[in-house]
Amino acid sequence: MDIKHLQYFLEVARLNSFSRAADELFITQPTISKMIKNLEEELGVVLFDRSRKQLTLTDAGRVILEHAKLINHAMENLSTDLDNLFGLKKGHIRIGLPPIFDAQDFLKILGKFHEKYPGITFQLVEDGSKKIEEAVQNNLLDVGIVVLPTRPELFDYCSILEEDLKLILPASHPLASREEVNLVELAQESFILFNKDFALNDRIILSCTNLGFQPIIISESSQQSFIKEMVSNHLGIALLPESITLDLPEHVKAIRIVNPTISWHLAIIWSKEQYLSYAAKEWLSFMKQEAGVKS
Repeated sequence: MDIKHLQYFLEVARLNSFSRAADELFITQPTISKMIKNLEEELGVVLFDRSRKQLTLTDAGRVILEHAKLINHAMENLSTDLDNLFGLKKGHIRIGLPPIFDAQDFLKILGKFHEKYPGITFQLVEDGSKKIEEAVQNNLLDVGIVVLPTRPELFDYCSILEEDLKLILPASHPLASREEVNLVELAQESFILFNKDFALNDRIILSCTNLGFQPIIISESSQQSFIKEMVSNHLGIALLPESITLDLPEHVKAIRIVNPTISWHLAIIWSKEQYLSYAAKEWLSFMKQEAGVKS
């Protein structure tokens, strides 16, 4: 059934006249009469009583009229909603962020995007890279910020940040006066790590084992601020990305790690298999442009 046939039927019913409806629709009367006849044949009912001087609806016509109004209204709403989507007047984006991430610059970009598209809402979910990847894969998140490497067979991605980890330790620690520390020198230290949902956990442990020692892990956490406070209270040392060592508690120092350095590479990922909304696509484009990154 063509929606146009229903719309012509609605106009004839509103005006009680084929000729007046034809004039309103800028088509000929034979054309509209033929369309209504085709609709009647398709539905197997007579819609109008044509035997009287004034055109009137049959019982079946009145029933069809109510349904036709609903269908036409739904189509109008659909058209409006699609216009809103294409015009990005509304939408919703689900973004996964690692708690270890220094979100200041990210939130500035998010604020600019909101100014441009105030009708688009956001859901921000904090979790480790492993959980974020799982959520993006299962369509629980549209995009996520994770630590590379990711799984290129599942995700498209673009890099947004690369930096080294730094050692943070109490200012009273014997190594605190050094400008740099070899990673192997930490073999007997007590490590405070992010928990196992964070790719950074694996990265640090692998770097240590490659040097022939297993790090002594006394605690794990999902919150960077808590790790910093634990270090401040002499519970151990930690390795954190440089960007989040710029705001440390009093009496905590950050020192460069060498031989090897441990890098931290962040990227935005999105699923190769899941549908990506117009709002999410525009957000990715906006984020890349504002952050000056390339795919």
